[in-house]
Amino acid sequence: MQILHLDSNHPLLADELEKIGFKNHFDLESSKSEVEKKISNYFGIIIRSRISIDKVFLDNCEKLKFIARIGSGTENIDVEYAKSKNIHIISTPEGNSNAVGEHALGMLLSLTNNITSSNDEIKNRIWERESNRGFELKGKTIGLIGYGHTGKSFARKLIGLGVKIICHDLKNIEKDDDTDQVTLGEIKEHSDVISLHVSMTEESKGLINTDFINSCKKPFWLINTSRGNCIITKDLVEGLKSGKILGAGLDVLEYEKKSFEKLSISNNENLDYLVSSKNVIITPHIAGWTKESKIKLAEVAVKKIKKLITIK
Repeated sequence: MQILHLDSNHPLLADELEKIGFKNHFDLESSKSEVEKKISNYFGIIIRSRISIDKVFLDNCEKLKFIARIGSGTENIDVEYAKSKNIHIISTPEGNSNAVGEHALGMLLSLTNNITSSNDEIKNRIWERESNRGFELKGKTIGLIGYGHTGKSFARKLIGLGVKIICHDLKNIEKDDDTDQVTLGEIKEHSDVISLHVSMTEESKGLINTDFINSCKKPFWLINTSRGNCIITKDLVEGLKSGKILGAGLDVLEYEKKSFEKLSISNNENLDYLVSSKNVIITPHIAGWTKESKIKLAEVAVKKIKKLITIK
Protein backbone atom coordinates (compact mmCIF):
# COMPACT_ATOMS: atom_id res chain seq x y z
CA MET A 1 0.00 0.00 0.00
CA GLN A 2 1.66 3.19 -1.19
CA ILE A 3 1.27 6.56 0.53
CA LEU A 4 2.16 9.86 -1.15
CA HIS A 5 3.29 12.69 1.14
CA LEU A 6 2.79 16.08 -0.50
CA ASP A 7 3.94 18.21 2.46
CA SER A 8 6.63 17.81 5.09
CA ASN A 9 5.55 16.61 8.54
CA HIS A 10 7.15 15.14 11.62
CA PRO A 11 9.20 12.02 10.75
CA LEU A 12 7.10 10.04 13.24
CA LEU A 13 4.26 10.02 10.73
CA ALA A 14 6.12 8.20 7.95
CA ASP A 15 7.94 5.95 10.41
CA GLU A 16 4.71 4.74 12.03
CA LEU A 17 2.99 4.26 8.68
CA GLU A 18 5.89 2.12 7.52
CA LYS A 19 5.55 -0.03 10.65
CA ILE A 20 1.96 -0.88 9.78
CA GLY A 21 2.79 -1.88 6.24
CA PHE A 22 2.70 1.27 4.11
CA LYS A 23 5.38 2.31 1.64
CA ASN A 24 6.07 6.04 1.85
CA HIS A 25 6.72 8.22 -1.18
CA PHE A 26 7.48 11.92 -0.92
CA ASP A 27 6.87 14.74 -3.39
CA LEU A 28 7.16 18.10 -1.69
CA GLU A 29 7.73 20.28 -4.75
CA SER A 30 5.75 19.11 -7.81
CA SER A 31 2.82 21.19 -9.00
CA LYS A 32 -0.74 19.96 -8.74
CA SER A 33 -0.82 19.04 -12.46
CA GLU A 34 2.43 17.10 -12.13
CA VAL A 35 1.11 15.17 -9.13
CA GLU A 36 -2.11 14.34 -10.99
CA LYS A 37 -0.12 12.44 -13.60
CA LYS A 38 1.26 9.95 -11.07
CA ILE A 39 -1.45 9.71 -8.42
CA SER A 40 -3.40 6.77 -9.82
CA ASN A 41 -1.69 3.96 -7.90
CA TYR A 42 -1.65 5.47 -4.42
CA PHE A 43 -3.68 4.09 -1.52
CA GLY A 44 -3.46 7.30 0.55
CA ILE A 45 -2.36 10.93 0.40
CA ILE A 46 -0.90 13.00 3.25
CA ILE A 47 -1.31 16.75 2.77
CA ARG A 48 -1.34 20.04 4.63
CA SER A 49 -2.28 22.98 2.43
CA ARG A 50 0.21 23.18 -0.45
CA ILE A 51 -2.09 21.53 -3.02
CA SER A 52 -5.86 21.74 -3.54
CA ILE A 53 -7.61 18.42 -4.03
CA ASP A 54 -10.45 19.12 -6.47
CA LYS A 55 -12.65 17.03 -8.77
CA VAL A 56 -10.07 16.87 -11.56
CA PHE A 57 -7.42 15.70 -9.13
CA LEU A 58 -9.72 13.09 -7.56
CA ASP A 59 -10.70 11.69 -10.96
CA ASN A 60 -7.07 10.64 -11.36
CA CYS A 61 -7.12 8.72 -8.07
CA GLU A 62 -8.09 5.24 -9.20
CA LYS A 63 -7.04 3.39 -6.04
CA LEU A 64 -7.21 6.12 -3.42
CA LYS A 65 -8.84 5.16 -0.11
CA PHE A 66 -8.03 8.14 2.10
CA ILE A 67 -6.72 11.70 2.22
CA ALA A 68 -5.18 12.74 5.54
CA ARG A 69 -5.09 16.50 6.11
CA ILE A 70 -2.50 17.28 8.79
CA GLY A 71 -4.02 20.19 10.67
CA SER A 72 -7.48 21.65 11.03
CA GLY A 73 -9.73 22.61 8.16
CA THR A 74 -10.40 20.74 4.93
CA GLU A 75 -11.32 23.63 2.65
CA ASN A 76 -8.56 22.65 0.21
CA ILE A 77 -10.34 19.32 -0.41
CA ASP A 78 -13.56 18.74 -2.34
CA VAL A 79 -14.87 16.65 0.54
CA GLU A 80 -18.27 15.79 -0.91
CA TYR A 81 -16.85 14.61 -4.21
CA ALA A 82 -14.21 12.57 -2.42
CA LYS A 83 -16.88 10.89 -0.32
CA SER A 84 -18.88 10.11 -3.46
CA LYS A 85 -15.85 8.15 -4.65
CA ASN A 86 -15.63 6.34 -1.28
CA ILE A 87 -12.47 8.19 -0.31
CA HIS A 88 -12.22 8.79 3.44
CA ILE A 89 -11.21 12.24 4.65
CA ILE A 90 -9.08 12.40 7.77
CA SER A 91 -8.32 15.65 9.57
CA THR A 92 -6.38 16.15 12.79
CA PRO A 93 -7.66 19.25 14.64
CA GLU A 94 -7.11 17.52 17.99
CA GLY A 95 -3.37 17.62 17.36
CA ASN A 96 -2.93 21.39 17.55
CA SER A 97 -6.02 22.54 19.47
CA ASN A 98 -4.06 23.07 22.69
CA ALA A 99 -1.48 25.17 20.85
CA VAL A 100 -4.21 27.33 19.29
CA GLY A 101 -5.93 27.81 22.65
CA GLU A 102 -2.69 28.94 24.26
CA HIS A 103 -1.92 31.29 21.38
CA ALA A 104 -5.37 32.86 21.54
CA LEU A 105 -4.98 33.43 25.27
CA GLY A 106 -1.54 34.96 24.77
CA MET A 107 -2.89 37.36 22.15
CA LEU A 108 -5.80 38.37 24.34
CA LEU A 109 -3.66 39.05 27.41
CA SER A 110 -1.17 40.98 25.32
CA LEU A 111 -3.91 43.15 23.81
CA THR A 112 -5.73 43.94 27.04
CA ASN A 113 -2.50 44.72 28.89
CA ASN A 114 -0.63 46.48 26.06
CA ILE A 115 2.25 44.03 26.43
CA THR A 116 3.39 43.93 22.80
CA SER A 117 2.91 47.62 22.12
CA SER A 118 4.61 48.81 25.32
CA ASN A 119 7.49 46.41 24.66
CA ASP A 120 7.90 48.01 21.24
CA GLU A 121 7.97 51.44 22.91
CA ILE A 122 10.60 50.37 25.41
CA LYS A 123 12.83 49.15 22.59
CA ASN A 124 12.61 52.69 21.20
CA ARG A 125 13.49 54.06 24.68
CA ILE A 126 9.92 55.29 25.33
CA TRP A 127 8.79 54.79 28.94
CA GLU A 128 5.04 55.51 29.11
CA ARG A 129 2.93 54.13 31.95
CA GLU A 130 -0.46 55.86 31.91
CA SER A 131 -1.04 55.43 28.17
CA ASN A 132 -0.38 51.71 28.65
CA ARG A 133 -2.82 51.18 31.51
CA GLY A 134 -4.57 47.88 30.75
CA PHE A 135 -7.87 46.12 31.36
CA GLU A 136 -8.43 43.07 33.56
CA LEU A 137 -10.33 40.15 32.10
CA LYS A 138 -12.01 39.24 35.38
CA GLY A 139 -15.74 39.93 35.14
CA LYS A 140 -15.66 40.27 31.36
CA THR A 141 -17.76 38.16 28.96
CA ILE A 142 -15.87 36.17 26.33
CA GLY A 143 -17.89 35.16 23.28
CA LEU A 144 -16.60 32.22 21.29
CA ILE A 145 -17.88 31.71 17.75
CA GLY A 146 -17.13 28.10 16.92
CA TYR A 147 -16.92 25.51 19.65
CA GLY A 148 -15.01 22.60 18.18
CA HIS A 149 -11.57 21.47 19.33
CA THR A 150 -9.92 24.90 19.43
CA GLY A 151 -12.92 26.70 20.90
CA LYS A 152 -13.10 24.16 23.70
CA SER A 153 -9.34 24.43 24.26
CA PHE A 154 -9.52 28.21 24.59
CA ALA A 155 -12.50 27.96 26.94
CA ARG A 156 -10.64 25.60 29.28
CA LYS A 157 -7.78 28.06 29.52
CA LEU A 158 -10.11 30.97 30.28
CA ILE A 159 -11.96 29.27 33.13
CA GLY A 160 -9.51 30.27 35.85
CA LEU A 161 -9.58 33.96 34.91
CA GLY A 162 -12.97 34.77 36.42
CA VAL A 163 -14.66 35.47 33.08
CA LYS A 164 -18.08 34.46 31.79
CA ILE A 165 -17.75 32.30 28.69
CA ILE A 166 -20.53 32.07 26.12
CA CYS A 167 -20.37 30.30 22.79
CA HIS A 168 -22.23 29.96 19.52
CA ASP A 169 -21.37 27.17 17.12
CA LEU A 170 -22.38 27.27 13.47
CA LYS A 171 -22.53 23.47 13.45
CA ASN A 172 -24.47 23.08 16.74
CA ILE A 173 -21.68 21.31 18.60
CA GLU A 174 -22.87 19.42 21.68
CA LYS A 175 -22.99 21.48 24.89
CA ASP A 176 -20.55 20.99 27.77
CA ASP A 177 -20.19 22.48 31.26
CA ASP A 178 -17.49 25.04 30.42
CA THR A 179 -19.66 27.54 28.54
CA ASP A 180 -23.23 28.73 28.05
CA GLN A 181 -24.42 28.13 24.49
CA VAL A 182 -26.24 31.16 23.09
CA THR A 183 -27.44 32.64 19.82
CA LEU A 184 -25.22 34.75 17.62
CA GLY A 185 -27.37 37.70 18.64
CA GLU A 186 -26.52 37.09 22.28
CA ILE A 187 -22.81 36.94 21.40
CA LYS A 188 -23.18 40.41 19.90
CA GLU A 189 -25.17 41.72 22.86
CA HIS A 190 -23.01 40.55 25.75
CA SER A 191 -19.40 40.02 24.60
CA ASP A 192 -16.44 42.12 25.67
CA VAL A 193 -14.21 39.79 23.67
CA ILE A 194 -15.15 37.83 20.54
CA SER A 195 -12.88 34.99 19.44
CA LEU A 196 -13.28 33.01 16.21
CA HIS A 197 -12.80 29.23 16.15
CA VAL A 198 -14.67 28.28 12.99
CA SER A 199 -13.96 26.21 9.91
CA MET A 200 -13.82 27.96 6.54
CA THR A 201 -17.31 27.56 5.05
CA GLU A 202 -19.70 29.71 3.10
CA GLU A 203 -21.43 30.53 6.38
CA SER A 204 -18.25 31.67 8.11
CA LYS A 205 -16.75 33.54 5.12
CA GLY A 206 -16.93 37.28 5.79
CA LEU A 207 -18.69 36.63 9.11
CA ILE A 208 -17.08 39.65 10.74
CA ASN A 209 -18.21 42.55 8.59
CA THR A 210 -19.60 46.04 9.05
CA ASP A 211 -23.11 44.81 9.87
CA PHE A 212 -21.78 42.37 12.47
CA ILE A 213 -19.49 44.95 14.06
CA ASN A 214 -22.15 47.67 14.22
CA SER A 215 -24.72 45.30 15.69
CA CYS A 216 -22.50 44.52 18.69
CA LYS A 217 -23.79 46.30 21.78
CA LYS A 218 -20.39 46.95 23.37
CA PRO A 219 -16.96 47.80 21.99
CA PHE A 220 -14.99 44.54 21.94
CA TRP A 221 -11.61 42.94 21.42
CA LEU A 222 -11.45 40.55 18.47
CA ILE A 223 -9.30 37.41 18.23
CA ASN A 224 -9.00 35.31 15.07
CA THR A 225 -7.01 32.06 15.02
CA SER A 226 -9.23 30.30 12.46
CA ARG A 227 -9.14 31.60 8.86
CA GLY A 228 -8.40 35.06 7.50
CA ASN A 229 -11.40 35.10 5.15
CA CYS A 230 -13.74 35.02 8.15
CA ILE A 231 -13.04 38.75 8.54
CA ILE A 232 -13.51 41.44 5.90
CA THR A 233 -10.34 43.43 6.52
CA LYS A 234 -11.57 46.81 5.37
CA ASP A 235 -14.56 46.48 7.70
CA LEU A 236 -12.25 45.51 10.56
CA VAL A 237 -10.16 48.62 9.91
CA GLU A 238 -13.26 50.83 10.01
CA GLY A 239 -14.29 49.13 13.25
CA LEU A 240 -10.90 49.86 14.78
CA LYS A 241 -10.99 53.48 13.61
CA SER A 242 -14.48 54.02 15.04
CA GLY A 243 -13.64 52.39 18.37
CA LYS A 244 -16.25 49.68 17.95
CA ILE A 245 -13.34 47.23 18.00
CA LEU A 246 -10.93 47.97 20.87
CA GLY A 247 -8.14 45.84 19.44
CA ALA A 248 -7.51 42.78 17.31
CA GLY A 249 -5.29 39.73 17.64
CA LEU A 250 -4.92 38.16 14.19
CA ASP A 251 -3.03 34.96 13.54
CA VAL A 252 -4.57 34.78 10.07
CA LEU A 253 -5.25 37.34 7.36
CA GLU A 254 -7.61 37.68 4.43
CA TYR A 255 -4.53 38.25 2.27
CA GLU A 256 -2.91 34.83 2.80
CA LYS A 257 -2.29 32.56 -0.14
CA LYS A 258 -4.19 29.26 -0.09
CA SER A 259 -1.04 27.47 1.04
CA PHE A 260 -0.81 29.86 4.05
CA GLU A 261 2.94 30.15 3.39
CA LYS A 262 2.93 33.74 2.13
CA LEU A 263 0.74 36.80 1.76
CA SER A 264 -0.82 37.38 -1.64
CA ILE A 265 -0.02 41.10 -1.36
CA SER A 266 2.87 42.93 0.25
CA ASN A 267 0.86 45.97 1.22
CA ASN A 268 -2.35 47.89 0.77
CA GLU A 269 -3.93 50.63 2.82
CA ASN A 270 -5.87 48.25 5.08
CA LEU A 271 -2.89 45.98 5.72
CA ASP A 272 -0.70 49.03 6.29
CA TYR A 273 -3.18 50.29 8.89
CA LEU A 274 -3.21 46.98 10.76
CA VAL A 275 0.57 46.69 10.77
CA SER A 276 1.02 50.21 12.12
CA SER A 277 -1.71 50.04 14.79
CA LYS A 278 -0.73 49.84 18.44
CA ASN A 279 -3.90 47.90 19.25
CA VAL A 280 -3.40 45.18 16.62
CA ILE A 281 -1.21 42.08 16.97
CA ILE A 282 -0.49 39.97 13.88
CA THR A 283 1.28 36.62 13.80
CA PRO A 284 2.03 34.58 10.63
CA HIS A 285 -0.52 31.73 10.97
CA ILE A 286 1.44 30.06 13.77
CA ALA A 287 -1.22 29.56 16.46
CA GLY A 288 -1.16 25.80 15.96
CA TRP A 289 2.52 25.74 15.00
CA THR A 290 4.42 24.45 18.05
CA LYS A 291 7.13 21.85 18.59
CA GLU A 292 4.62 19.74 20.50
CA SER A 293 1.76 20.06 18.03
CA LYS A 294 3.97 18.90 15.15
CA ILE A 295 4.32 15.58 16.97
CA LYS A 296 0.70 15.43 18.14
CA LEU A 297 -0.64 16.05 14.64
CA ALA A 298 1.37 13.11 13.33
CA GLU A 299 0.24 10.90 16.20
CA VAL A 300 -3.43 11.71 15.63
CA ALA A 301 -3.11 11.04 11.89
CA VAL A 302 -1.49 7.64 12.47
CA LYS A 303 -4.16 6.69 14.99
CA LYS A 304 -6.96 7.57 12.58
CA ILE A 305 -5.32 5.81 9.64
CA LYS A 306 -4.83 2.67 11.76
CA LYS A 307 -8.50 2.79 12.73
CA LEU A 308 -9.53 3.19 9.09
CA ILE A 309 -7.41 0.21 8.04
CA THR A 310 -8.87 -1.88 10.89
CA ILE A 311 -12.42 -1.00 9.83
CA LYS A 312 -11.68 -1.85 6.20
